[in-house]
Amino acid sequence: MVVEDGDAKPLDLFLAIGLDKRTAENALVNQKVTANLTAVIDEAGVNECSKTIGNLLYMVATKYPANALVHRPDLIQYIVSSKIKNPAQLDAALAFLGTVGPETFKSNEFEEACGVGVDVSIEEIQSTVTTVLEENMVAILEQRYHINVGNLCGQVRKHHPWADAKIVKEVIDEKLHGILGERTADDDKKPLKKKKEKPAKVEKQKSDAIASTPTLDEEVNPYLIFPEPAENYKVHTEIFFSNGDIWRAHNTKEILERHLKVTGGKVFTRFPPEPNGYLHIGHAKAMFIDFGLAKDRGGSCYLRFDDTNPEAEKKEYIEHIQEIVQWMGWQPFKVTYTSNYFQELYDLAVELIHRGLAYVDHQSPEEVKEYREKKMNSPWRDRPIAESLKLFEDMRRGLIDEGKATLRLKQDMQSDNKNMYDLIAYRIKFTPHPHAGDKWCIYPSYDFSHCIVDSLENVTHSLCTLEFEIRRPSYYWLLLALDLYQPYVWEYSRLNISNTVMSKRKLNRLVTEKWVDGWDDPRLMTLAGLRRRGVSSTAINSFIRGIGITRSDNSMIRVDRLEYHIREELNKTAPRTLVVLDPLKVVITNLDSGAVIDLDAKMWPDAPSDDSSSYYKVPFTNVVYIERSDFRLKDSKDYYGLAPDKSVLLRYAFPIKCTEVVYGNNDTIVEIHAEYDPSKKIKPKGVLHWVAKPSPGVDPVKVEVRLFEKLFLSENPSELEDWLSDLNPDSKEVIPEAYAVPSLANAVLGDKFQFERLGYFAVDTDSTPGKLVFNRTVTLRDSYSKGGNK
Repeated sequence: MVVEDGDAKPLDLFLAIGLDKRTAENALVNQKVTANLTAVIDEAGVNECSKTIGNLLYMVATKYPANALVHRPDLIQYIVSSKIKNPAQLDAALAFLGTVGPETFKSNEFEEACGVGVDVSIEEIQSTVTTVLEENMVAILEQRYHINVGNLCGQVRKHHPWADAKIVKEVIDEKLHGILGERTADDDKKPLKKKKEKPAKVEKQKSDAIASTPTLDEEVNPYLIFPEPAENYKVHTEIFFSNGDIWRAHNTKEILERHLKVTGGKVFTRFPPEPNGYLHIGHAKAMFIDFGLAKDRGGSCYLRFDDTNPEAEKKEYIEHIQEIVQWMGWQPFKVTYTSNYFQELYDLAVELIHRGLAYVDHQSPEEVKEYREKKMNSPWRDRPIAESLKLFEDMRRGLIDEGKATLRLKQDMQSDNKNMYDLIAYRIKFTPHPHAGDKWCIYPSYDFSHCIVDSLENVTHSLCTLEFEIRRPSYYWLLLALDLYQPYVWEYSRLNISNTVMSKRKLNRLVTEKWVDGWDDPRLMTLAGLRRRGVSSTAINSFIRGIGITRSDNSMIRVDRLEYHIREELNKTAPRTLVVLDPLKVVITNLDSGAVIDLDAKMWPDAPSDDSSSYYKVPFTNVVYIERSDFRLKDSKDYYGLAPDKSVLLRYAFPIKCTEVVYGNNDTIVEIHAEYDPSKKIKPKGVLHWVAKPSPGVDPVKVEVRLFEKLFLSENPSELEDWLSDLNPDSKEVIPEAYAVPSLANAVLGDKFQFERLGYFAVDTDSTPGKLVFNRTVTLRDSYSKGGNK
């Protein structure tokens, strides 16, 4: 940054109190900060001081609550006399003074609140650091220098809230070096995704008896972990800079009061999908958290489309997302788009340039990558503010070619966190926007827009998955740099389910390359696919509640657990009916060919005998069909199906005994002859489902049935380099002409049934008036290995 001659005197003053040149120059950009810092130095009565005291005075100038100015000289004396000697103490002091305002207070209460007189020795810090590192040793040895040092500092701070954070970090760094040794080339590489580092820990399969027992998580309120909006004045996170500076992100009392006045103290969340594909079950977890928290606290949740990439977005996706959110049972407070805020975002970008915190860069993507790997500043990083302002305006007006310039944040290229490497805020794209039209040819990045729009919409809780945790410092850096309200950020674990993929990139490839039959293919874990398969939103939400919203990110949930919740619901809501998938003809030789016996079949297992609405009629004639797999030529003790000279019970009907087997070509069995026992005196052990010809010469109702298995053979296909080769070739079986009882002919889209002994099935969208199509939603828990189910 170029400093004009008129700024030389205050610049010298700021440098004399120990501020580094960058911080001092940035202070000069903001007239308010310049005036405040000059006044604070005057009140301190110092011309020069240590860097520690100078940084604390700078904190006072930038964070002091406006309602307590009468107490500022007293606080400054605590700093100058080194009674308050680190940022943690000062943060507590500012919070205390912001609460009491101009009122008088007892000095002993103030000193207790901010740790005056509490000395944390280097020995105490070293001892606690040793304990914390031992507790995290497994992660340290696995992640090495990629370990989250900020998290370790936070664990130490819980024991010593008044310890100097810089010393804590230095001790941690020193001890990590002692444990891990010198950094290797691998330590400086971009860390591999967790899926590449080690196989996901797959949840152990449980017996049905165990799986059917609700966990404690299902019975407690999962939202109790989140603070109230009025509590959002505490330090969110610490941002460590390579020069030793530390920014502590928190709302001042003044900013928080403005926010609470607008929101009425209510919870405001947001569900912010990017409209570049269909939503999957992982988004169901996000909705459960975002919409669920707002509903639990009597607040509101935005449905906000993160539409900053005009090339990937489609109206189809926007319409799908709005519809599927409603289907999942959630009602948005308001539907918004990031593009609604393009003007505000542009104005704030200009403000950042004015403050010396953003610059126009001309590096190519390859150069940006190289400079980031080498932690080198861009050659355009320190160009004059006026020059960046003009170039950014040229970008907006379309005077610079696409790819020839970006706007970058001036963060910290030497940081330990790569998400502080001067992130790109704006790029040029000569692409009309689906929502904003052709007004803009520059578009904000996610990293720039996400946190700002959260703040502009007064979101109280910004909730996202754990891969965004490393972006938290840049999230708060931007809000701090612009003096904006800071939402409470909390990350939760992604939902990983076995035998599927949920990456939008992989899902898009499966769809576009036609490995599956569209975004709503019932084998996919998209919400549209699950719905088409026959899964309800209530079953999905029950599953999400059951697994909880923890931060544990190294386990995979078996798909069986989801199926348990689906099965539990359908067992209570799906009426029973009879369908035969692979029919084998059985001729009842002792029943007249023209006879039709109407029998009562139960729609529900516990149907009362006097409730006719719980029963449906099934015809019994001299031609019935059973599953081909329910007949064997050779009987055995552990076999309960039909065999020569053996009897079985036809469900809701009569016992029958096989008397003859009729063969066709190649010795295939074409039909069975049997006699039925109208007296029902015989009590066979085996019970079979069946379908009869409704009347002589008339075939049963023919329906198409689709049986689905897991889409991938491996539990975690995303780990595989050639993941497409792991697709299950038997994931879909189509039975074009299964036989059904007559009552099933009246089924319509949305109807769900239990096909007895086969599983739960739902009417598919491919159904026509002349041909019903059913999808198997889930198998029965107690499947018959010897019966007709597949």
